[in-house]
Order: sequence, then structure tokens, then C-alpha cells
Amino acid sequence: MSTGADPPSSGLAPSSAHDSPSASGAGSSPDSNEGKAATRHGEQAARKPRFALFIATACGLGYIPIAPGTFGSLAGLLLTLFPWWAWISATAVYIAVKHFGAGVFISERAGPLESDPFLLSQIVLALLTATAGVWSARRLAEFWSTKDPQRVVIDEVSGQHLTLLLGCGIPVWWKAARLPPFEGYPVGLISFHSALNWKYLLAGFILFRAFDIWKPFPARQAESLPGGWGIMADDWVAGIYAAIGLWLARAAGL
Repeated sequence: MSTGADPPSSGLAPSSAHDSPSASGAGSSPDSNEGKAATRHGEQAARKPRFALFIATACGLGYIPIAPGTFGSLAGLLLTLFPWWAWISATAVYIAVKHFGAGVFISERAGPLESDPFLLSQIVLALLTATAGVWSARRLAEFWSTKDPQRVVIDEVSGQHLTLLLGCGIPVWWKAARLPPFEGYPVGLISFHSALNWKYLLAGFILFRAFDIWKPFPARQAESLPGGWGIMADDWVAGIYAAIGLWLARAAGL
């Protein structure tokens, strides 16, 4: 019995031992190649769009865990102040080098758009922020597979800037404008005809945050637009509502 039983067992053992490596080797090679290819594909797909991240999160403000949209709005305020303070800094350096502290002045002969560098720079900033926002918001929505990622705050930056540009840039036509319309150094300038003060900044900030949270018509409907347009457009609508409120406050004597 033992001699009769031994050959099958001895025959099966080598066969199974031989079949097992060959089977595993034959199966593992394609699987391994496919796994490596899938890994490489996954790594490429998961590669971070770093430039889009930098823009869409407003230099990382979107990663703040508490109220990132509020910090995005604050960045919009700073963006509005940038042209004036950049001009002040550049002029101060020029005067220090060329005229040894002769003082900073603003010409009272401001004319149309091409001779008003502040209004022109604010319009260019609004267009650049809106364009970069649509592009970067779309990239991040695709990367995170989310329609409106919370960490994307470039929409708040753009909407807040639009609030101040329209709310303070559109003149109150029944009030006579003088040049320059301020004494000393203002907080910022929308144009030669429109200076910013802390009241306008605070009112614009509160109004925009209120309308951005409320989302009156058609802000909520604008969220259904495709890609980055849906992320940005509702904040533009909120910015227009806030601008109307700010303009009315200016007209009332704020």
C-alpha cells in the first residue's frame, strides 16, 4: 500500500512545487507591470497643481481651518490698497534717491483713464484676479474632485475687491469732486477722484461678507455654472450687491 501510495504523492509534490512558482511568476509579471503602470499614472494624476494652489488659496490663506473665506476677504482689502502703497513706496524711494526728501505729492491735473494710474491699476487687478480665479478654481475643483472646495478663497478676494472698486470707484455725481479728494495721506486710492478710508473699508467688508453668506438672487443660481465660473460668479454677484450698498452709504454721507 505504501509503495502504491507513494508515487502519486511524490509525483504531485514536485508537480505542485514546480507549478506554483511558474504560475506565480507567470501571473505576477503582468500584474506587477500593470501595478507599476497604475502607480505611475496615479502619481501623475495626484501631482499637485502648485501654481493653481498658490492662487486659489490666496497664498495659503485657504488652509486656515477657521473662516477661510473671511481671511480671503481680508486679502481682497489688501489687494485694493496695493496700488496706492506701491506708488507711495516707489515714489518715496525715487525722491530719496533723486531729490533727497523733497516730499511726496499728487498732481491735481488728473484727467481721463489713461492719466489716472490708480483707477487703471484697480481695473487691471480686478480682471487679472477674476481670470486667474476662474482658471485656478477649476484646476483645484478637478484636483480635489469637489465642486466648490472650501480652501479655494480666490473668489472672496475677487468679490471683495469688486465691492470696493465699484462701491467707491463710481462717483456720487451730485457731489462736486475735487482733486485730490483728501487731506494728507489716505488709506488707499481707487482713483484720483476716490480715496479710501477706514469707514469705507469696514463697510465694504461687512457688506460683502453679509451678501456672500446670504447669497441673494442670482448668486445661488450662479453656483450652478460649470467649472471655475460657478465658484467665482456667486461672489461677483455678492460683490455687486455690496457695492450698491457701499455706494448708497457714500451718497448718504459716510
